[in-house]
Amino acid sequence: MARTIETQVVDLENGAPLEEERGGGPKPDPGRKVFSKSLSRWASLFVLVIAAAAASRWWMNSLDYESTDDAQIEGHLDLVSARISGTVTYINPHVENNQFVEAGTLLIELDPRDYAAELEHAKANLDTRSAEARSAQVTVPIVDANAYGQLHSAEAAKEEALAGVQAELASLVAAQHRLQQDEALHARAERDRVRYRALVEKREISRSDYDARETEAAATAQAVEADRATVTAKEQNISQARNLVAQREAQIEAARVAPQQVTDARHRSESAGGHVEQARADLHTAQLNLSYTKIYAPVGGVIGRKTVEIGHRVQPGQSLLAIIPLDDIWITANFKETQLKRIKPGQSVTLRVDTFGRDYKGKVESLPGAAGPLFSLFPPENATGNYVKVVQRFPVRIRLDKDQDAEHMLRPGMSVEPTVDLH
Repeated sequence: MARTIETQVVDLENGAPLEEERGGGPKPDPGRKVFSKSLSRWASLFVLVIAAAAASRWWMNSLDYESTDDAQIEGHLDLVSARISGTVTYINPHVENNQFVEAGTLLIELDPRDYAAELEHAKANLDTRSAEARSAQVTVPIVDANAYGQLHSAEAAKEEALAGVQAELASLVAAQHRLQQDEALHARAERDRVRYRALVEKREISRSDYDARETEAAATAQAVEADRATVTAKEQNISQARNLVAQREAQIEAARVAPQQVTDARHRSESAGGHVEQARADLHTAQLNLSYTKIYAPVGGVIGRKTVEIGHRVQPGQSLLAIIPLDDIWITANFKETQLKRIKPGQSVTLRVDTFGRDYKGKVESLPGAAGPLFSLFPPENATGNYVKVVQRFPVRIRLDKDQDAEHMLRPGMSVEPTVDLH
């Protein structure tokens, strides 16, 4: 059986309900329709005004801010590597990925025995070189004294030899004078002998007188022969004395190298000193190599990318692990070149971190020197003629304000949305 629906319509002007006929609609009211249309138009206009005001305010505010979604947190990645070759004998139990270590913590130790032996060898070599240097240093004054002493002695011997030559010359002159005198006596005695022989033959004198003159002539002849032998001996002595002078001059020439000998001795002493310094440097190198067997954390931070284990043979420069310091991070925001007009260092920045859904405060630290693509391995080359203008992005560095990340929750690589206040 069909049911009739009863409804009531309220009169907008009087507030009284209007009766509807059973099975039919309300009676039409022209005044109510006009008022309803007017109210709808005013509501639409009000909404449009509000929307226009909001859009105008948003547009005005957007002129004072620049933002980008191409930004991330960055930080240092300190690679820990070996400076010498060796076998890993110890690894700190706390050295694992994602673990925090303090700066100066012993991380890894290499087998030190080979380097300890090199250190002992370097110490012994230094002792040897030091002894040689002391010996060479003591030799310098000895060589100096001996060399110059020989020179002075040779010069004195030459003077003595020259004096000997003069003495022999004087003796030669005296011998020659005696020879001349004896020759004169012999000549006179010979003449007397000849005259006396004639007188003997004439028996004018006795035979004894002739014999005396003959003996005298023979004696003077012997004296002449002796004088001649003496002159010959003196000439030989002079020759020997002159040879001795030549020897003394040769000794002087040999002794004249005394300054060079002293210089050579000093050079040997300096060379020995250089060997000492070299040995000392080798000792220092050996000490450093021994100290390099212990590898310490250069900074404090979180360990990552650990690739070393006990027993591994490592080489110089081989990366063993990485440490990421969390107290020195920054944000690199890649802004379009059209956004850089009013961005300046020191401006405040609001940083929205996607990981935590919260905002951090910071400041623009510096502007880049070139666009990001220019730092790539293969920078773009537009000289081919196939040039397409592309808006470039410039990496702007942003630094967090102090105590914004006291818990060190931010990590390099996290995405960030920075908004720069351009006021």
